[in-house]
Amino acid sequence: MGQKANPIGNRLGIIRGWESNWYGSKKDYATKLIEDHKIRTYLNARISKGGIARIVIERTLGKLIITIHTSKPGIIIGKGGGEVDRIKEELKKLTGKDDVQINILEIRRPELDATIVADTIARQIENRINYKRAIKMAIASTLRMGAEGIKVKVGGRIGGAEIARSEEIKQGRVPLHTFRMDIDYANVYALTVYGKIGIKVWICKGEVLGKRELNPNFIGGKDGGERADRPGGDRRDDRGGFDRGNDRRPGGGGAPRKR
Repeated sequence: MGQKANPIGNRLGIIRGWESNWYGSKKDYATKLIEDHKIRTYLNARISKGGIARIVIERTLGKLIITIHTSKPGIIIGKGGGEVDRIKEELKKLTGKDDVQINILEIRRPELDATIVADTIARQIENRINYKRAIKMAIASTLRMGAEGIKVKVGGRIGGAEIARSEEIKQGRVPLHTFRMDIDYANVYALTVYGKIGIKVWICKGEVLGKRELNPNFIGGKDGGERADRPGGDRRDDRGGFDRGNDRRPGGGGAPRKR
């Protein structure tokens, strides 16, 4: 099951939130869904080098709010905010709505975002860099930023081979069956002279303990909530130190363990 279902769709409503937040009746549900797809396709093509991780679309009465999560906000904003205004006008024509609002959120740690990591590998493969080198560099930078594990799978005519094949490189742990585990997933392709090469990336960021904010626009949306960021599931206590829950002994006796 874990390998057949999309890891993000599998965790919706548990530790992940929806990227389209609106209500649609039977009459206009399909229209709004197609419009969402058009907006995302247009923005990804329009700002192809903008480091877009995800686009969150919200609708209120007569208003369309689009939030772009990106690692390169400067490219999208442009000089004096001129680029954002142009994109807003183009989106008004595309959707036929007068009230379109664009918000831009910067991703502080792009190495922990599966879409950005996959896109980086794809661009390197398109520039004829050896695929193994590109993958290993991406894995090293992701693990350096504190991820618990990462898995990268590439498929197609790798290195210009006559017969298509797929290869997988994995480091750390990526438990797909544990719904509490925060796993980010992305599927991107690279356009080479030999044809398309598909790249899939799974990044495990640790276990989510306790209630989590499901709104994807929440600051630290992917990293928010109580999480076992350290081995052993340590939690930061009120005094700023780390409190290991399983070190409590009856009566409160015993000296604190050295970390």
